[in-house]
Order: sequence, then structure tokens, then C-alpha cells
Amino acid sequence: MLIVMSWLREHVPGLPPTRPVADALIRAGFEVEGLRTVGGDVSGVVVGEIVSFEAVETKKKTVRWCQVRVADSPVAEDTAGAAAAAGAGAGVEDDAGAVRGVICGALNFAVGDRVAVALPGAVLPGGFAITARRTYGHLSDGMICSARELGLGEDHDGILILEPSTPLGADVATLLELADEVLDIAITPDRGYGLSVRGIAREAATAFALPFDDPGRPEAAVDGGAGTSGAGTSGAGTSGAGAGYPVVVADTVGCDRYVARVVTGVDPAAVTPMGWARRLTLSGMRSISVPVDVTNAVLLGLGQPLHAFDRAKLTGTIVVRRAAPGETLRTLDDVERVLDPEDLVIADESGPIALAGVMGGASTEISATTTDIVLEAAHFDPISVARTARRHRLSSEASRRFERGVDPALPAVAAAAAVDLLVSLAGATSEPGVTDIDHRLVTPVVPLPLGEAQRLAGRPYPVQTVLHRLADVGCTISGVTEDGSGLAEGAEPTEGSGLAEGSGLAEGSGLPEEAVLAVVPPPWRPDLTRPADLVEEIVRLEGYDTIPVTLPRLPAGRGLTTAQRLRREVGRALAHAGYVEVQTLPFVAEDAADALSLAADDPRRAAVRVANPIAEDAAYLRTTLLSGLIGAAVRNLSHGQQDLALFETGLVFRERPGGPARVSVPPVDRRPSADEIADLDASLPEQPRHLAVLLTGRAEPAGWAGPGRAADWADALDAAHLVAEALGLSLTVTAGDTMPWHPGRCAALSLAGRPVGHAGELHPRVLADVGLPARSVALELDLDALLEVAAVAPPVVAPSISTYPPADRDVALVVPVQVPVARVTAALREGAGALLESLTLFDVFEGAQVGSGQRSLAFGLRLRATDRTLTAAEANEVRDAAVALAADRTGATLRS
Repeated sequence: MLIVMSWLREHVPGLPPTRPVADALIRAGFEVEGLRTVGGDVSGVVVGEIVSFEAVETKKKTVRWCQVRVADSPVAEDTAGAAAAAGAGAGVEDDAGAVRGVICGALNFAVGDRVAVALPGAVLPGGFAITARRTYGHLSDGMICSARELGLGEDHDGILILEPSTPLGADVATLLELADEVLDIAITPDRGYGLSVRGIAREAATAFALPFDDPGRPEAAVDGGAGTSGAGTSGAGTSGAGAGYPVVVADTVGCDRYVARVVTGVDPAAVTPMGWARRLTLSGMRSISVPVDVTNAVLLGLGQPLHAFDRAKLTGTIVVRRAAPGETLRTLDDVERVLDPEDLVIADESGPIALAGVMGGASTEISATTTDIVLEAAHFDPISVARTARRHRLSSEASRRFERGVDPALPAVAAAAAVDLLVSLAGATSEPGVTDIDHRLVTPVVPLPLGEAQRLAGRPYPVQTVLHRLADVGCTISGVTEDGSGLAEGAEPTEGSGLAEGSGLAEGSGLPEEAVLAVVPPPWRPDLTRPADLVEEIVRLEGYDTIPVTLPRLPAGRGLTTAQRLRREVGRALAHAGYVEVQTLPFVAEDAADALSLAADDPRRAAVRVANPIAEDAAYLRTTLLSGLIGAAVRNLSHGQQDLALFETGLVFRERPGGPARVSVPPVDRRPSADEIADLDASLPEQPRHLAVLLTGRAEPAGWAGPGRAADWADALDAAHLVAEALGLSLTVTAGDTMPWHPGRCAALSLAGRPVGHAGELHPRVLADVGLPARSVALELDLDALLEVAAVAPPVVAPSISTYPPADRDVALVVPVQVPVARVTAALREGAGALLESLTLFDVFEGAQVGSGQRSLAFGLRLRATDRTLTAAEANEVRDAAVALAADRTGATLRS
């Protein structure tokens, strides 16, 4: 919401400079996103009069050589000699030396028009300096300005024509009040009243303890104080339905207040005064015509959306109803819309003519020939408006306000203000009679214990402070009891604000702290429905910074849990190995499983949909970390980063067998029981913590030390072993075959017979679908499964270091190709016994020499004793025992 400070100061005289106002609003809980100063840099622009002009033909267009009188004034005198100093052709000097020659490309003026003239030395918005310069064969001694060049709007079809009575030589910046300041305030959804000058003015007046004459009070419908400068009194009261234009409200739930006023004799040629046009422009709206500008001015000033119908285009009675199946409406944006039966519409005998609270229809639009207008000021149901706007993807200034809550007491006031402005600015006549259909419900009473603010905020709030702040908000007190009984039944609709007269509550005298106030919130605050809401207002207006900051005392001796410590060990190990940690969002698209080519029966396809997703293309929770890692890699690749080594740890979400359980939501006024918590936990998807790694490009960069090396499946497997070693574990590796890995280059990882993940090269089809380079590799581990074992594993005992030399023996075993290398390795390790220091597979060979269906595995055994040097016979004996056990368990034979 853009708030023009000159407009705000009309409502709250005596406000300090703008920066303290912005700080006060921030302290009151508003998000002031910016402060902009406009027009303050304009100088040297004066009022001139066109004395004469002549056409100057050029190859591209026709311009005018104008003689402009700028009268004797301090500004004119300061710049009068500029043309003479520049040379001949500067214009025709009169007795006062105030006629200047100026080249102008516009054609929308005549002799005698008063215009804005920027003299040499003048400065226009943006620091644009004006000088005398020769152009089109003449010396142009200044510039005649358009509204756009003065920062008054976007109209640049011609120069700015001022009123004939505008004094010559007057300073334009002062005359048009160009200097102003604009606050940019982000209004949260629960503070719809802030989408108006009226709402912000109330907050500013409260912040500085200044008087505030509410322009939205009901009496303003009669006395003219509608919050729009220059509005007089319409003199029209409020009567029942049928007194004015005929209206029928068929859906009183969707529309509980509808006011219609009729004005006739609108002058189609009327022009919005420059002050109002500039005010609208600075507020983010474009000046269009007097009727449209009037409705926008009331909307910005009071926060009440209005709609103007061309009376000549209406057919019979206006009806507020739900749309009928199959009905259509062409809205003002020239889009033909098929209406939903849930849409609330404004209709006449011809059918729908507007989407209630969202946008009007083209069939009854105000045009340049409109003379008679029916003004609509209504209060629509916020939920209905919000759903209609989202259903048609049609957000408007009106729907923004109705969605957040508009004061239901405003329609009559806003309609009266609009009528007054149309009478004043467009020469219109107000027809007698007002249609006011009122079905507002009783305003509920909120019981507020006097001690509630202290209980929730943790600091004392005297009774006088509580009552004072409630009055600042606009609440009334309808009664006081000792226990709050009988206060929640309701109260009559309240039009005023402040404490009940004659109640004796203003001073808070004689009220015990345990007393309960019967508080009636103001109609413009539909968000105040609970005692906690009222407490929030008290605390907010008193200042959040007045609440003492007290840090809780932490019990001594508690540090990281075992799982947290182990997870950090894993992260440090990967980071030290050169991997970069990333954190991706857990939300994925519906086709995420298709991108990974997962099988139809793969449990990773059972993704859980989010009930209220932030985006439809990310509406599901991830079942694997690879989706997010691949997305992060693709973004890096698009920025030229080809060599990647990424890792991530995070939760994945798997739907429980049988689907999610349906449980009732426990109330919020108590702590859920253990059984309720267990039921809620059981309804959630399974959420194991996984770890994933992704490598693309080169694992080792090229340089003086060598040509570099591309990442391959072994790097993903090394990362898995690195994670296991950080946890003091050892993984078993076997051949794997699961998507999205390449079936011939995939390793299945297990721990004590329990599958824990896969590593290897990704499938070429997956790489092509997601946009990764060929031969990219990945790893994914069930980190929770590893931590579960590591948490209960005995501490790792440091090995004893022997000072005796090792004995190295090599063996080459021939085994069937279907025998896993891990089985052979385990048998050799067990057969070698305690003297085995390390076992390394250094060669794998398949060919005719070993026979079809066979392969040769070459291992290096390093043997060492801690108390002696091994003899050759001892070393050979250990080697033979290892080979014998491998032969017994795997059918291996020594290669000859």
C-alpha cells in the first residue's frame, strides 16, 4: 500500500517528519518497505502564457516556435538574461523582458493557454537540467512541460494546460504541490484496514497520541467528512431498500450490506483536478476519468471498494445472487468468463453484469459519454470473494480489500463521499433517496480478563493502559463481570468507537484485576475474535520492545545426541573429501518418479501429496534425495559449473502401507494425550533420513600433475565407504540392478545383511531426461539405518602398530562370474586370521585364458605380526589357509 504523506497529514494534523512516522508504524507492527521522496528536486519551472506560435516544418514532424510570456517574478528575473547571453533568435522581448522563444513538439495548446515553462537553469524530476539550446533553426530558451515531464502522471500526449486563472510567473512546484513523500507499506492479511489512508491514519495518530477524526464514522454519510479532501455534503440520509435505485439481495450470506446511490448530469468533459490526479498517481493508480478517479479516491482514502454502473446500460432491478450454471460474463479486462455456481454476481434483467467484489462487466462500463451513474457500495463475504478471484485468476484492488475484510459500516459513508466528489468535480446532481439493504449480523462480544495481557506477555499492564489501548483500537466495552459469564452471547452492531459513555471505565477506577471486560471489536477489525487477539493489540500498541527479554536457563551437561554427533562426523568426512553440501526443498513434481524411470511397483513411486502446496508443479513430498540433487546439479551446469561433487542429508517421505490414517484433530485448548499424539504420528508418512551424493565431470582436475580423471562409478562407491568408515562400519558390496542406476554399473550396499543403499553410474536414459552429462554417478544411503547400528556399536579400538616388517603375498583365484567379490574377500579375510593386516583386490580379468563364465581375481595380502618377523613358511601357511577357505566357500581355484 502506497501512502501519500500529504494525504495522511490531512487526516492527522501535527504529524512529525516522515521518517519518524515510518519508524512508529514499524514499531506498531507494520512492514514499511520503503520511503520515497518525489518532486523535491523540481525547480525553476514557472507559469507562462502562450503569446503566439508558428509552425516549423521538418522532415519527420511539425513543431511549433512559440512565444511564451512568463511575467516578472523572482524566478523569471533570475533567468531573464539567459536568452540574451545565448545570442540571436531567442524570442521577442516585451516591456518586462519576459517573453521567450521556445520550441515545442506538442500541438494541444492555443494562444492564451497557461502552461508550465522550465526556464534555463531549471531542474526536472530525476535531476534533468534545462539549458537554452539551438534546435530547428531557433534558440529554444527553455521547455514547455508535459504532465509526465513534471512527474504528475504518465500522460505524454501533449503539454500540461493549467487553469486560465493561474498567476503568471508562479512557481509550478509550489502551485501544484509537487514535493511529497510516499510510504510503501506491506499490509499483512489480517490487517485489511491498513489498505487505506483512513486505517494508516488511525495507527499514526495512535502512535503519536494525536487526535483522530475518523472519516469513516457513520455521521460522515451526512456531514460530508468522508476522508476525501474537497468533498462537500450530499445532504442525503439513509433510507430503506426501495427508496433509491431498486435492488434485491437474494444471497444475504454473500452480501450483508448493499448501498446504491444515483447521480445524474455528469459532465463527460470534466477533467480530474491536477491535485487529485497526482495523488492517485503517487498511490499507484492511473488517472482515467472523473467517475473512475472518484471511485479510486474513495477506495484509497476509506478502504471501501466502489463500482460505478452506467445507468443507461442497466436493465431493471439490480440483483445480488449466485451465478446460474452456464452463465457467462465479459469483464472489464475484455475476457469472456464462464461463471461457477459458487460465484457471487451482480445481475440485472439481462444477466450478470459484475463479479461481486472482484471486477465489473463490460456491458455496463462507464464510458466517455456516460452522464447518469448508479454507484454501488457493498460489503461482500471475504471467503466468497477470495474463492471467486482465485477461481478466475482475477485479482483486483477491490478483491484484495474484500478478502482481508472491509468495514461493513462504510458503504453508506463511502457512497456519500463519492456522490459529493462527483457533484463537486463533474457538475453532477444527486438524486434523492438512498438504497441501503442491511443484513449485518450481531457483532460478537469478546470476554477479556483484565489480567490476560500480563499472563500472555509476561509484563504488567495497568487497567488504565488496557482500557486506553482498547479504545485506541476502536473497541467498546459493553459491560464488566467478575467471572465473564454471559458475555459471549452477542451485542448490537456498534458504529462508533471508544469506551461506552457513562460507564465509568475510562479511568479504570474500582476494577479488580480478575474482572472480565465485555469487549465489542470495531467493525473494521474482523480479525479480533478471541481474548488473545485483543491482548495482541494491547501489546502491539504498547510496543513489543517493552516486553523484557529473558533467556531460559539450559540444564547443564547436555550436548549433542549420539545421532547428531554421528551425522556431523559424516558431513565433515565428505566435506574434507571435497564434496559440497547442499540443501534442497523437499517438494517435487508429480512426475519426479518418471524422470528417474522408476518401475511401476517401486515403493519410491508412492509419493505423499501436500494438502496446500506452494506450487502445483511441486505438490508432492520427495521419496528420494536424488530428485533435489539432480535439480541442483542442473542449475549449476546451466551456470557453467561442470565439475560437481554434491552431497545432501535430509528426510524422505514414504507413504505407509495401506495409505495415511485418518485421525481427528485434537483441540488446541489443552495438551494432546499420549494416545492422541501416537495416533497423529501414525497418520504421518514414514520419514527416514537419507544421504545422497552426485558427481559430474572430472573427479580430479587436469593440471601440471596430470591430465585429470573423470568421475566414475568407483567414486560413488568410495563415497559410500567413506561414510561407513566415518561411522566405524563396514559395508558389503554386491552387484545391483535398480533404477535410476545403470544395471551393469550399480552396486548394492548392505550392512549386516540389511540393504542400505545403492551406488554407481546413473542410467543413460535418466541422464538424457534430466539433462545431466553422460557417465554422471550417484549414491544414496539410508543414513538412519547406518546410525542405528553405529549408535550401539562398541568403540573403535585403535590398532597396535607393529615395528616388524610385513610379508606380502599375492594370490589369483578363478571363480564363476556370478560369485560376488565380497564373498571371496570375506573368505580370504577369515582364512588369513589375525596376521592379516590388509587385503587388496588389484586386478580382475576375464578371457579365454580363464575359461567361459569364469573370471580371475587377484588379491594382495599384507601379513604382519606384532611380536616377531614372520618367516616365509609362516607367511605361506597363512596364504594357503586363506585360499583353502575361499575355495571351500566359493569354489575358487588358484590360477595357474
